[in-house]
Amino acid sequence: MVPHLITALTGPINELEQRILESMPAIERWFRLEWMEHTPPFYCSVDLRNAGFKLAPVDTNLFPGGFNNLAEPLLPLAVQAAMAAVEKFCPEAKNLLLVPELHTRNSFYLANVSTLMRIFRQAGLHVRLGSLDPELKEPKTVTLPDGQSLVLEPMMRKRGRLVLKDFDPCTILLNNDLSAGTPAVLKNLDQQILLPPLHAGWTQRRKSVHFAAYDELAKRFGKLLGMDPWLVNPLFGRCGDVDFQAGTGLACVQAQADAVLTKIRRKYKDYGIQDKPFVIVKADNGTYGMGIMTVRDPKELEALSRRTKNKMAVVKEGQVVTDVLIQEGVPTHERVQDAVAEPVVYMMDRYVVGGFYRVHADRALDENLNAPGAHFVPLAFAESAHLARPGVAPGASTPNRFYMYGVVARLALLAASYELEQTDPERESADAVVA
Repeated sequence: MVPHLITALTGPINELEQRILESMPAIERWFRLEWMEHTPPFYCSVDLRNAGFKLAPVDTNLFPGGFNNLAEPLLPLAVQAAMAAVEKFCPEAKNLLLVPELHTRNSFYLANVSTLMRIFRQAGLHVRLGSLDPELKEPKTVTLPDGQSLVLEPMMRKRGRLVLKDFDPCTILLNNDLSAGTPAVLKNLDQQILLPPLHAGWTQRRKSVHFAAYDELAKRFGKLLGMDPWLVNPLFGRCGDVDFQAGTGLACVQAQADAVLTKIRRKYKDYGIQDKPFVIVKADNGTYGMGIMTVRDPKELEALSRRTKNKMAVVKEGQVVTDVLIQEGVPTHERVQDAVAEPVVYMMDRYVVGGFYRVHADRALDENLNAPGAHFVPLAFAESAHLARPGVAPGASTPNRFYMYGVVARLALLAASYELEQTDPERESADAVVA
């Protein structure tokens, strides 16, 4: 389905699109040189917001679910990318242990796990599922709505390695974001590749670190293209020591919200944008669209309702929110069947393998769409596998728009690579030894 794009075909976003298309050789060379120096995350999904005047990432997920929402004709791209990714980390790999989330009653998530298994099996690997559930002592079969079944197996440590019965994998792939903490069974593995690394989990990862890395890359990217990096970069601030239940630390959140809103107003004035600016306050760690609120006026933070405080106080697995990101709100001006939509781009290794539109009929263009009631429309454009055409009028070509999505998503992917290097505990210990 080609979404109805309500953005004007002559607006700034199309100037950005034109600039990106005209700079394609320089952009691809820049990425190629970057990937020679930095290792991309094994896989990643990026939530984008297309405001009509800017296109920016608002979230980068290093443990992506939702592979079941990718268009079926594009899955061969994922298979090829999976081959490249596995060869990079473990060229002789024949066994892959996939470790999913614990919520085995979520049929949509299980469909994602099933799709991942299909992708890696077609990439030539033996794939089995290992569960982090300490109560699981015997293999457990889970039936999916389409009649397929998955077998979850208990994992064990054997001579420092993580194994299943009669199955010793070279590579262990986490599709569990470790929000509940890092299980001991995953630590100190002997000569096994664990992907993504443990410090990519939400126990340690912080969105503010990611967007700081993205901010630096956006500046370099803007210089490469001769454009304002704000057009692809959401402004942000950060606050620590926040307790929504007790109402402490909110003065910082209010001050940061005011500062970010002031910067947005300045940019809106420069570009003649009439929209009302807003910020998104979200937990600095965590996922699943939890711990998120829209703020249009800092004074709103002075009188939060009990319900809002409760919503903001904890995220997935009951983690208490103490650090928050105050991020520029990027309105979405894209629609699918008259409902608000945002593109989500999926990557494996350094390759874009597909994506979908997250659509929410009950949300406004300035609200978070990752919420109950959302549905997904695959980016299955009739021409989605075609090459972008630089000579086509701005905004008139689906592949052109998809290429632009892919460029900004890969910027976020590269930022994640920088982020993981920066926060790698082994690098920190190595630096300490050198010092």
